[in-house]
Amino acid sequence: MSEGRAHHRGAVALRAAGRLLPALRESVREALAVLVPVVCSGCGAPDHAVCPTCRGALAPTPRRIDRASLSIWAGLEYAGTVASVIGAFKDGARTDAAAALVPALRAALLAALAGVPAGAPIEVCTIPSTPAARRARGYVPVEVLLRRCGIRSTPVLALARERVDQAGLGEAERRRNAAGGLVAGPVTRPLGPPRRPHAEQRATLAGRRFLVVDDIATTGSTLAEAVRALAAAGGETVAIAVLAETPRRFPRHAGSSRETLRDIVPQGGYGGRTGVVDPPFRTG
Repeated sequence: MSEGRAHHRGAVALRAAGRLLPALRESVREALAVLVPVVCSGCGAPDHAVCPTCRGALAPTPRRIDRASLSIWAGLEYAGTVASVIGAFKDGARTDAAAALVPALRAALLAALAGVPAGAPIEVCTIPSTPAARRARGYVPVEVLLRRCGIRSTPVLALARERVDQAGLGEAERRRNAAGGLVAGPVTRPLGPPRRPHAEQRATLAGRRFLVVDDIATTGSTLAEAVRALAAAGGETVAIAVLAETPRRFPRHAGSSRETLRDIVPQGGYGGRTGVVDPPFRTG
């Protein structure tokens, strides 16, 4: 057989395979649904990780919010179906819901960066999870979503001390819990024998610009602490983006009411832990 004819037959076979792959994927999906039944993480409908109706509720609606004197871009409002899906993804081990959440986070990232002036490269920085949260989940929610956006974080933030989960805390309690909880700067260890942790030194972040990313903004206390820690190390926060923001129930009285800034309990029994999330990343 001539080389040209072999190449042609190979191309035809590839095109045929390309037409068969979608049908094959659907068949595999249906088979898995029988072997391992799946329900929608938003409403419980069968055979969908996130059903079409709930996907519609997750359509990005980027908006700028002001919390803790910060300007933050959020992709969704944390309530109803959105809260159920995010809660299932974060604390219900429903990593299969990640794909439905990615568009909202991507929209928030793009909106946050839209007004940033040109300059030094912008690195993406997330907030580190507590060891307990990492063990409980087995993964870092924000990092999972960022990887699906094609982004990896820069690990410049670390926990400076133990802190309790932010869920259920009022505004003043969140501020106290977050204050001084983070330290920034890449860890440098001198050559030689292993040293004790307190012997580690942190280099300056001078001249580096950061986009801080978190999963849910409630009072903004954790984000404000991240901005403070970066600034203390010489870094600059040029933008902040979150997947979702917890709406204030009574916006006109938000300044005096702690209740308006508490977490909203999502549907389906999921959610609740909307405090610290995960480790940071560098774009590219």
